[in-house]
Amino acid sequence: MEGLQNISPADGRYQKITTPLRAYFSEEALIRYRIFVEIEYFIALCRIPLPQLKAVGDQDIALIRHIAESFSAKDAVLVKEIEQTTNHDIKAVEYFIKERFEKAGFGRYKEFVHFGLTSQDINNTALPLSLMHGLQKVVLPALSDLKNKLGELAGKWIQQPMLAHTHGQPASPTTLGKEVLVFFDRLQNQLNDLNDLPYPAKFGGATGNFNAHHIACPEVDWICFADDFVAGLGLKRSKVTTQIDHYDRLAAIFDNLKRICSIIIDLDRDFWTYISMNYFTQKIKSGEVGSSAMPHKVNPIDFENAEGNAGIAIALFEHLATKLPVSRMQRDLTDSTVSRSIGMAVAHLLIAIKSTNRGLTKIAINQKKIEHDLEDNYAVVAEAIQTVLRTLNYPNPYETLKELTRKNKKITKKEVDSFIEGLDIAHSEKLKLKNITPFNYTGIIPDTDAKL
Repeated sequence: MEGLQNISPADGRYQKITTPLRAYFSEEALIRYRIFVEIEYFIALCRIPLPQLKAVGDQDIALIRHIAESFSAKDAVLVKEIEQTTNHDIKAVEYFIKERFEKAGFGRYKEFVHFGLTSQDINNTALPLSLMHGLQKVVLPALSDLKNKLGELAGKWIQQPMLAHTHGQPASPTTLGKEVLVFFDRLQNQLNDLNDLPYPAKFGGATGNFNAHHIACPEVDWICFADDFVAGLGLKRSKVTTQIDHYDRLAAIFDNLKRICSIIIDLDRDFWTYISMNYFTQKIKSGEVGSSAMPHKVNPIDFENAEGNAGIAIALFEHLATKLPVSRMQRDLTDSTVSRSIGMAVAHLLIAIKSTNRGLTKIAINQKKIEHDLEDNYAVVAEAIQTVLRTLNYPNPYETLKELTRKNKKITKKEVDSFIEGLDIAHSEKLKLKNITPFNYTGIIPDTDAKL
């Protein structure tokens, strides 16, 4: 019941789903990542070594690194208490670390905490690092589960013929498994693209030129240092910046996540429609209520929930992708406010993924209904017949089939066979055409072994 008073449904109503994201996107997590970056930066200065830090040995570094490794919720409260005085979140982190340096006996080195840096050197490193970890450790495994479920269903149903519907009308048959495989393939493509996108970091001082670093220690190659430091965190440094990162690479990640949301919405709507067509039935869970008024109903709520949350995620990712790369002159503060909603966007994406996967576990194929619709729409073999007739140089095959299939009555196999019998073609060709049915006119079925 902890979430009852939370304003956001992301960690209120859907708290059970999104709790793992707290380790990467909460205020406490942001403070922890900032402290981690500050500590690792200090250690990197010791590795140069700066002359003033030559005496810092490996045992000292282990103790200093422990400040970040042992960071707790209680420590986060202490940082927030310091911030009440400083009214500056990064300065509060700096003072917290300096205080820990004093307690650990490293007070003489404390002025090299946050040495030469501006706030965004920390923020624009901590935020993409937390995003990378949050996606890799929580979201991508969930997305992989969804993709694997789609792969399982695609393999299971790959031979099951199904009437296709283009423009909502009966169309050339497909297979149910192939249609599921479409979504598997689309998600896989986006995951491949996402894996190729670097997570950016800005590290270059107050206006991006290493002014303070260079004036204090001109003998150090600060560009090489920063490149190596950022790469060691698993990020890629944006080399020409203002005070803040230009966010172009981060925007590319958000655009990718937005496309994943769009694919999920497309999937949700298709499965919702198949359920409404009775191509799928839904497993009934004991105790669940479908409607407050209609006892018979089993609603496709998981797909609806997923669609709604994916839409919210798209709106947030869209704003992040279009707003963050825009800043007045060398910087304004709007990026700081907006970037705090990254976790919200990721949370709604995670809810959409989990809800879709849950919906897929509840469905069962209604083979009788699917096959009834194939039998009931025999006219869909017209494409096959007229295409074969073209190869026989038969006059006006399209128009001839159009006349047959657009009669104001249902076309049956008997009528199609009668039509074929009346064609002026060889008997062997007639037999070939009569063997075409909505059940076998499914084209080239993808090799699921190769795809999955």
